[in-house]
Amino acid sequence: MPSHSSDAATLHILLDGHPHAIPAGSTLADVVASLGHAPEAVSTAVNGAFVARPARATQRLAEGDQVLLFQPIVGG
Repeated sequence: MPSHSSDAATLHILLDGHPHAIPAGSTLADVVASLGHAPEAVSTAVNGAFVARPARATQRLAEGDQVLLFQPIVGG
């Protein structure tokens, strides 16, 4: 019986427009941390919808999600 556990354990998303593989069950917070970004250093969106920093830990990612990381606009 062939094992497909590696396929089931990996999701493929678009990260800033580029294909990126992440572990299944990853949250947006996990992705930000895995890339070495400080949580306050980037703003995030999933499938075109802004995700606030406190919501990242509960924002589970799914196959094919489009994730954008961008610099927050500060100042006045």
